[in-house]
This record gives sequence, structure tokens and C-alpha cells, in this order.
Amino acid sequence: MELTRARTEQEEFWAGSFGDEYTERNRILPSARLPFFREILNLAPDVRSVCEIGANSGHNLAALQCLDPELQLTGIELNPSAFAKLATVPGVSAVQSAVQDYDSKQQFDLVFTCGVLIHLNPADLPKVYLKMAALSAKYVLTNEYFNPTPVAIEYRGNSGKLFKRDFAGDFLETVGNFEPVRWGFLWKRTEPAWDNSNWTLMRRRARP
Repeated sequence: MELTRARTEQEEFWAGSFGDEYTERNRILPSARLPFFREILNLAPDVRSVCEIGANSGHNLAALQCLDPELQLTGIELNPSAFAKLATVPGVSAVQSAVQDYDSKQQFDLVFTCGVLIHLNPADLPKVYLKMAALSAKYVLTNEYFNPTPVAIEYRGNSGKLFKRDFAGDFLETVGNFEPVRWGFLWKRTEPAWDNSNWTLMRRRARP
């Protein structure tokens, strides 16, 4: 895909060797993610197509495929090493792209991120929110680190690579035509497949 813009510092970082190491370090069994995604599908039973932004090696999509083999699954991933693994997941259409560059005429019933918005350049978030909303016909799910006010956190000795904020709140305020359905906290102490993250399922409002 030909870029019409310069990559951000964060994109270069995650597309390179640090992103490769992240993928190798975070080998997650899809079975460990089943309880969470079962809950999401129960809350959104009309979902038939799904797009994950920042799908890494595909463990979340593989979990969804296990829960419902009829789902149409698409994964977007920037890092070449992670994308190569994602492309081998049965039943998943894999696309190598940054979310900022991803262009699709298709809409999906559910668009979601898990630990991805926290690594994006904050200046890009408004257009990413708008893109997620445009890609979604029904639902958007965010599962990210939370902080009531935006804050940058040093990440494995690197600055400017991890941010916490109220991503779901920002999404709702930026997009305007979605509403929260359910939200929760994935506590690592009791759910070790996750990392103390807050999730929010949002639904597109019906047109009046």
C-alpha cells in the first residue's frame, strides 16, 4: 500500500524490531481469551462480521473463530512479523496496514481494539476514532489501559510509546452517534490472559 503521509514515530517503532520482540514475548493461547469474547458475543448477538485493528498474531480472532466458525473475520496489522503469523490463522482475512492507512468499502458489525490505541500517537486518535466508526455498521469495542486524564507512561525504557486515557469516552465524544452498551475491567489477578485493562462495548445509535 502506497503511503500518502509520513509514518509517526510510534508506527516506525512498532513496525520494527521492538514490535517483533513484542510478538514473540506475547504468545497468547486463543483459548485463554474465550470467556471475554463469549461475553461480548452474548452482548452483541447480531454480529456476523468482525474487524480487529492491531490484530498482532491473531489470538483474539482465533478465539472468535472458535466461538462462532461462521463469523467473517478481518485482522489489520502493521508489524510484518506479526502479520505473517496473522495470515496463517484459518478463516481470517489478514491485511498489513496501519489503521491510519486502512481503507475499506466494507463495513463490519463489530470493530475492536485490544491494547492498540494506547500505542498510537495521541494526535492521530481523533481520525482513528472516526475511521473505526466509519468501518462499523453496529458496534465498536475498545479494551485499553484507562486513566481519567491523558498520561504518557515509560514503556520498557522507551518514552512516547504508551499512553493511558479514557479512550472510550474520547471515542463517544469525537464520533457522537454511538452509545455505551456495557463496560468492565479485566483484572490480571483473576484473568491472567489480560493486563488490567478497561473494556467498553459501544453501539451505533439508531437513526431517528
